[in-house]
Amino acid sequence: MQDETGNPDKGAPRQRVLLVTGMLGAGKTTALRVLEDLGWEIVDNFPIRLLDGLLESTPSADHGGAAPLAIGFDSRTRGFDPTRVISQVKALEGREDIELNTLFLDCSSQELERRYNETRRRHALASDTPVATGIRAEREMLAPLRRWAELLIDTSGYTSNDLQRVIRERFAPATGEAMTVTVSSFGFSRGMPPVADLVFDMRFLDNPHWDPTLRPQTGQDPDVGDYIRKDPAFDEAFTRIRDLLLLLLPRYRAQGKAYVHIAFGCTGGRHRSVFTAEQVALALREEGFSPTLLHRNLGSRAADLLEGGLRREK
Repeated sequence: MQDETGNPDKGAPRQRVLLVTGMLGAGKTTALRVLEDLGWEIVDNFPIRLLDGLLESTPSADHGGAAPLAIGFDSRTRGFDPTRVISQVKALEGREDIELNTLFLDCSSQELERRYNETRRRHALASDTPVATGIRAEREMLAPLRRWAELLIDTSGYTSNDLQRVIRERFAPATGEAMTVTVSSFGFSRGMPPVADLVFDMRFLDNPHWDPTLRPQTGQDPDVGDYIRKDPAFDEAFTRIRDLLLLLLPRYRAQGKAYVHIAFGCTGGRHRSVFTAEQVALALREEGFSPTLLHRNLGSRAADLLEGGLRREK
């Protein structure tokens, strides 16, 4: 918004702009996807040399264009030059109509190499050399930008869901509820979640995995939900867990706790934990909470090898 002289109106809301960059494979795409879910306008793989022009065309707040803007770029971006990016950002920091920050997503070289080998992807800077060579070259190239960025997230020990949670916690819009609640599911056979305040083990319930017709389905499918509900232990266990959470969450909030992560686990993370997490999230919404629902292992392949090799659960 401009005043009568054509200069930015000092009383107008500032356009929030976040530059999202970092090491290839560190999670930029995941971060941008979560920001989009949070209501940000997303521009990915943007030629950063055109940044000035993009911001000049950004709608002003008084025309309904005040949605925050996230701009993704990395070492593959055409004309990418970290030193030039920093110079551009410095020049834009003087604008009174823009609040500009830079988020850098980093990851250890060893973990990046593992991810590349697991997905069999070629590193953009490696050409016909080993992946490690490309990672070293990229890290050296990005060093000035990493030092410059105001926000740094190291995803070395993160799953995709961990990164989603962190992005939501840092960038979700402020609401009347001063506490962010996350409800998630996971499979014990794939490891415990690294960040959880409350963990409930649902492996005491009858396992749909042993029903051949239910095995390919998940806890989001009605037939699986009906199967789990028929377990005599489910209703009482669910009621007690729900009541415990409704007791604890207001007390956590009163104590100033900003984030609460409630995790439900089963063997493979596809049936019992998913269904229970879904039902608990629904119950919390009915009580006025706004939980974020995440399923860590729902996208994993069916856990035949993981569960089939274990003792059969009744």
